[in-house]
Amino acid sequence: MFTGIEDMQATALRNRGWSISAIARHLGRDRKTVRAHLNGERVAGVRLRSVPDPFDEFIPYLRARFKDDAHVWASALFDEVVELGFPLSYQSFTRGIRRHELRPHCEECDGVKGRATIEIFHPAGEEIQWDWLELPTAPWGGDGHLLVGSLPCSGKFRAAFADSEDQPHVIEGIDSILRRLGGTARKWRFDRMATVVDPKTGIVRPSFVPVARHYGIEVVVCPPRRGNRKGSVEKSNHFATQRFWRTMTARTMAEAQVQLDRFCERIADRRPRSLARLEAVLGAEGAAAFMAETGRRRPTIADIAIHERLAPIPVAAYPAMVEVTNTVGRSRLVAFEGNSYSVPDSVPIQGPVRVRHRLGTETVEIVTTAGVVVFTHRRREPGTGTIVRDPGHQAALEHEVLAAFTTAPPCQRKFNRPPSIDAQAEAAKLLSRFEDVDVVVSLATYQQIIDEADRNGEAAR
Repeated sequence: MFTGIEDMQATALRNRGWSISAIARHLGRDRKTVRAHLNGERVAGVRLRSVPDPFDEFIPYLRARFKDDAHVWASALFDEVVELGFPLSYQSFTRGIRRHELRPHCEECDGVKGRATIEIFHPAGEEIQWDWLELPTAPWGGDGHLLVGSLPCSGKFRAAFADSEDQPHVIEGIDSILRRLGGTARKWRFDRMATVVDPKTGIVRPSFVPVARHYGIEVVVCPPRRGNRKGSVEKSNHFATQRFWRTMTARTMAEAQVQLDRFCERIADRRPRSLARLEAVLGAEGAAAFMAETGRRRPTIADIAIHERLAPIPVAAYPAMVEVTNTVGRSRLVAFEGNSYSVPDSVPIQGPVRVRHRLGTETVEIVTTAGVVVFTHRRREPGTGTIVRDPGHQAALEHEVLAAFTTAPPCQRKFNRPPSIDAQAEAAKLLSRFEDVDVVVSLATYQQIIDEADRNGEAAR
């Protein structure tokens, strides 16, 4: 391997007309080494590997993944290649991506300029920031709706998928996220979310005031066009989208929720944070003692989240009415929360019905579009794929199916059925449109051809 000075000397001597052998004797190098550097086959300061680079084996897979998604995070790809047997560290992995220039260039992203930012300290347990994350083309159909709640002090977040973004689903999502976080902060920060505040005035809607009272919190609204005031949840949205959603393998909303909860516990909560953030919560001495006890140089989100001091939440959720409209299937079942519930025979098949559930109760109601409750089921655990049939509904459906059975012979599809007299008459009417054309149509000739074909067929048999 040439040093930079040797490369400079060899190039200068070559330009002065020295031979390869003379340069090699002058520098005390092998002639093959000198020739390789002068021909551009070797680079000064870069040593050739004596063994194959383990990264090279994964280049085709990485090229394929970058072809699928040019913006996929390297940390997400690292998790994938580790499962495929990648033996090196994350730093070696990212260095290989840069060295081989595997990530495609994006002209649109290249010109984006950032804004000035600064970290604002939030006291532990002071605030939870909320925001909807719209996820296009969800695997279960339509767009995905993900409500995200983030604690800005530690950076810990939890999220819940929903069928829509109306107020009952907001309340249901908030309650489930609070239970995943283990409590609530003293303030809830929203942007101009229309189901919570009036977007024009920023005043909390009267229908949401009882919700805030139920959980004993204060609602804080971001100023107009200042959504970056809730930067913690925005960053959580970005992390969940790029790190989880892009590589998610779930096909149903229930599977996605399970995978997301596991992702938050195993990956999101283990992200490192600065020691200064832990010192802001515990003080310098407390942070030093904590790090000495754990034996780590930097705390994680989970380490700081332990000291959030969240307030307890009510045993039952706020009794909002969650309602969706679905179509009754041919098995007289209607889908709701990843399960299927039977409907009575008074509801037409393929007709729309409303399925609703009041938070805090154990029932699911089937309601007609006119608002009439036609049946009530016991609610099952969402996302389990359970089919809930009432015995009366099942008996009625069995009777309907059995009554449709018949002993009549099946339809014969191989008989010869030429055009009947009525069909021939209709054909004549159609052909009468061309009376101006000198065309003679004789149905008797058609009949004669058919009769001869029948005779020939019988003779062949």
